[in-house]
Amino acid sequence: MNKFRILWTDDEIDILKPHILFLQNKNYEVITAVSGDEAIEILHQDKNIDVVLLDENMPGMSGLDTLQKIKQIKTSVPVIMITKSEEEHIMDTAIGRQIADYLIKPINPNQVLLSLKKILENKKLVTENTTQSYRQEFMEIMSTIQVADSWKAWVDVYKKLVFWDLQLDVSEDKSMSDVLYAQKQEANKEFARFVEKTYQKWLHQKADNIPTMSHTLIKNNFLKHIHSDNTIFLVVIDNLRYDQWKVIEPILSDYYKAEQEELYCSILPTTTQYARNALFAGLLPSEIEKTFPEWWSNDEDEGGKNLYEEKLLQANLKRLTGKEVKMSFNKITNHNATKKLIENLPQLFGNSVNVIVYNFVDMLSHARSEMEVVKELAEDEPAYRSITKSWFSHSPLFEVFKKLHERKIPVILTTDHGTVHVKEPIKVLGDKNVNTNLRYKQGKALDYNPKEVVEFKNPADIFLPKLHPSSRFIFAKEYGFFVYPNNFGQYANLYKNTFQHGGISLEEMLIPYITLTPR
Repeated sequence: MNKFRILWTDDEIDILKPHILFLQNKNYEVITAVSGDEAIEILHQDKNIDVVLLDENMPGMSGLDTLQKIKQIKTSVPVIMITKSEEEHIMDTAIGRQIADYLIKPINPNQVLLSLKKILENKKLVTENTTQSYRQEFMEIMSTIQVADSWKAWVDVYKKLVFWDLQLDVSEDKSMSDVLYAQKQEANKEFARFVEKTYQKWLHQKADNIPTMSHTLIKNNFLKHIHSDNTIFLVVIDNLRYDQWKVIEPILSDYYKAEQEELYCSILPTTTQYARNALFAGLLPSEIEKTFPEWWSNDEDEGGKNLYEEKLLQANLKRLTGKEVKMSFNKITNHNATKKLIENLPQLFGNSVNVIVYNFVDMLSHARSEMEVVKELAEDEPAYRSITKSWFSHSPLFEVFKKLHERKIPVILTTDHGTVHVKEPIKVLGDKNVNTNLRYKQGKALDYNPKEVVEFKNPADIFLPKLHPSSRFIFAKEYGFFVYPNNFGQYANLYKNTFQHGGISLEEMLIPYITLTPR
């Protein structure tokens, strides 16, 4: 292993020889300089310096001035500032100029070693610790997967899997990522069996521990936040997974505290047409079709499938509260629409409820199937999370959150369903009226292997519209996706490793509902 190269700059460097010998014995190579000018000259000549230890109080060029010049030469080199002074303005200036650490004299060798390890060996140490910790918990998670028989148990399993997914994102040991993927496969296999056994019971209220679901979310969770004397914003980011929420949470943390973090259950199919209409209506799809036939569109119908969400929500709130609720409904499908929303925010503060439906993540996942550039950007789950994080931090939606924070307005952040990274093509045969979704199919003439799907032969059993006497619904599970036998290879390759939704998986069905309180 190559030694890390340290440049230690101090006008009293001779006094520090015991410290330097200590570091050399720890396998660090230490180069010394007695002034800022000498340090700058060394950095010009030696491009392999890994970290600079810099005395703040030196004759001639000060430590802060040296720091500024160091950053001009090599922006990325970490600098540890060492000073006798504890004056706050010096610390503030040093931190503002992007120092990596700050030590107060007198220093001891172990202090310096700890700072160096934190900066130079952090990733290696994190990897070793993460790998060891995950190995220790692996068997416990696997045992829980095998016996999980309730909604709460599956929430606990999924939260642990997401935790380790995010931990291993920053690990250099990719073998552990492969082990985790195999464990997620096993979890989704067992979860599909659990859903097949319990889903229908949940909908008919014939089971214990029934989760909050799409059609009960407003009643069970959101209704208590509605008051006539203040306003609440409900932000629904379409297609937002729990792991994606966890990567944007730190971005919001300066403005909002996640006071309550819950996972609720998307109904089947896990698509916008079904899950989001159910969310706003407070009714299951067949109930919407029966109660509001003019506001419901089936798979075979032409045109948009979510054109009446605002009307469905208004009817739902009136049914729950017994009165008209003053509200706004803002559906955002492009950048300019968000900017317009920001301009109009002051006009919304008088409403009891303001809904923002943001479609970006859904567009990203669908574009992932069709655009080569996005394909390269989001080739796997860590990349998918990364692009979500980058989008949110630079998005107009983040500006909306900042504006709401200025007014100390609470926000509920949620979604209608998640998405899953599909890998295994599943053959299915159907007539021309079968829907195009890759994770569920409904129709009257479906041919498939029953072992590869979860099937509901009578849609009415799970409150789905029955378009024909022999209609049925089938759902892909785990990481499968449906492909027709004709041109099987072409379409299997086109959609393999894309993000899809509509079926049964932890990622699609266990989705976030977050109560955000302004800081």
